[in-house]
Amino acid sequence: MDKKRTVQRGGRKNAGRPKVRFNFGILISIFLISFLACFGLYMTAANINDDFFSDTIADTETEKKADTTQPASAGETEGEEATEAAPAVTNPVPQSAAADASYFESCCLITDPLLLQMGELGSIPAQNVFGNSQLNAVNCMNTKVESTFGTVAVYDIVKLKKPANVYIMLGNDIGTASPDEMIASYTTLVNNLHGALPDTNIYIMQIPPMDAEINDKVNEYNNRLLAMANTLGVYCIDTNTALKNETGTIKSEYWSDESRSLTEEGYKTVCGYILTHTV
Repeated sequence: MDKKRTVQRGGRKNAGRPKVRFNFGILISIFLISFLACFGLYMTAANINDDFFSDTIADTETEKKADTTQPASAGETEGEEATEAAPAVTNPVPQSAAADASYFESCCLITDPLLLQMGELGSIPAQNVFGNSQLNAVNCMNTKVESTFGTVAVYDIVKLKKPANVYIMLGNDIGTASPDEMIASYTTLVNNLHGALPDTNIYIMQIPPMDAEINDKVNEYNNRLLAMANTLGVYCIDTNTALKNETGTIKSEYWSDESRSLTEEGYKTVCGYILTHTV
């Protein structure tokens, strides 16, 4: 019996095909040719357009800024609004049409002995005048005074009362206290009131002129009060000029040497000045 022959057709067919080999040299040649072609086009464009490089850099910077700019979150927006600069005010407050005397019903006065009798000799209701003989610029944050809210600091009284307008005259300690300490404490009081009562108009009153011996210190202090008001975005009224005579000191009819305080005529002048210098 003849043996069966096994025919391997596939093997002979594959043996006749050429083997395909991957040539890295060709790939590198293609890459170099492409690179040189692009580089040639780039340099041609640069030679034709003198601003080519600067325009390219500008476009790159613009893309970087666009990539790094992120929309503000709600928290960031609120923070920006909270730190908004104080609104611009005109100081000293210029003369205005005279307000009605009923205006004083919406006002509170914080004062040391300089205007302590405003409730008796002036027009602001006595229950709206807060101060005592111990209160001054340096201790204005700590000294307690009597009120319908109890014996507490003037800041607490005004914060609870929430008046439409607050007038402040502090400076009886001038000549005995450091001006820096006076302004520092005064600034704290005004800044705290401004923060607690943002809708209340705050008026810093420049202190009255004194005799020639101390008047230079008074003028320097009043200038610093004006600067403080501008910095904090509150109002400042020039009650100093309203009481001044031609020599720069206080008019005799406005001051009592016996009581070392303003006369009734002096108080009326201050009240009239307030009514004609409102915002």
